[in-house]
Amino acid sequence: MHAVDMLTYGHQTVAEAVEGLNESEWEQAGVCGHWSVKEIIAHLASYEVVLVEILQTILEPGTATPQLEQLLTGYETFNDEQVLRRQAMTAAEQWHEYETAQQQVMVLLRQVPQEKQRQAGILDWYGPDYDLEDFLVYMYYAHKREHAAQIHVYRDQLARAEAI
Repeated sequence: MHAVDMLTYGHQTVAEAVEGLNESEWEQAGVCGHWSVKEIIAHLASYEVVLVEILQTILEPGTATPQLEQLLTGYETFNDEQVLRRQAMTAAEQWHEYETAQQQVMVLLRQVPQEKQRQAGILDWYGPDYDLEDFLVYMYYAHKREHAAQIHVYRDQLARAEAI
């Protein structure tokens, strides 16, 4: 498994899913539960910020991880709080935040030696049998694929409505 490739493909999947959507299409509720595309991207951006913190603490142990701590202590409320915090942002601003954090992730990930990426237990809170690559597959690649699929379903619904 190649973590950089995995995160690159996950990001490309999201980028392709939102490409060409207009502002009102970003704002329409109900794409994922009650969330709009903009709120899905806000949600994904919050996870990218968490991953920046995780990678920083792998590279520099002891680095503060306030977003990760919030996620770990209040998973049930983390998603809604993070999306609500970004509610006033435009779709373009939201996409910029997501992409900026994703680019930071890629820079940091390339600094983590591959043997460290494959070190079981490196994320002690995730479990002693799992390495960073396992975490990235489940929490990032699969997560982005799932939300991109929801956006594609929404786009199919838009296309059917236009055809009528």
